[in-house]
Amino acid sequence: MSPRELVSLPAIELAPRLIGWRLVAHEDDATTSVEIHETEAYLGGPDRASHTFGGRRTPRNESMWLAGGHLYVYLIYGMHHCLNVVSGAAGSGEAVLIRAGAPLCGFDAMRRRRPAASRDTQLCSGPGKLAAALGIDRGWDGEALLSQGRIRLEPPGDDTPGRVRCGPRVGIPNAGSWARRRLRFGLDGSKWLSQPPIEGPLWTSAAGLAEEI
Repeated sequence: MSPRELVSLPAIELAPRLIGWRLVAHEDDATTSVEIHETEAYLGGPDRASHTFGGRRTPRNESMWLAGGHLYVYLIYGMHHCLNVVSGAAGSGEAVLIRAGAPLCGFDAMRRRRPAASRDTQLCSGPGKLAAALGIDRGWDGEALLSQGRIRLEPPGDDTPGRVRCGPRVGIPNAGSWARRRLRFGLDGSKWLSQPPIEGPLWTSAAGLAEEI
């Protein structure tokens, strides 16, 4: 599947399939890259945890309404940036949060940007950590992944990505029943994932994932 075909998928299908793909970023004369190991799907209008729930459209979430293949970057708690891959057709309001990844190159730049990380396994083990390690902030909002700009999405390497587990998303207590749906995905057995651990079955298809558990 090409990158363009991939990001044209709805978020519920894109999120697990992004596992194993790579993000390559260029910032401050440094090139950094990560292999994506953990994601969360946000399904737009009906999803109470989505920034576009109910068709909400604001200057903050405008990039989430673009066509698949753009970045949606937002700030949480006034200090952490979160990196999302917009998915599906323009106007769908769906995106996939990149929660964690395995660093592949640019370790020196990542360590400089993430001085609080005591181990390399902590460099990208959370959405705010990953964005900081790649040098991504709100200024990257709306950036295109499919052009040859300062960030791009690359297919997995020669190794076939391993099994993917799915479980409820993290940190959305006000989302009602949507907080209990299996829309978080992680590479089974990876040492690079965020906390808490994903406790759920192996992912096989999108069927039933958006149903309350």
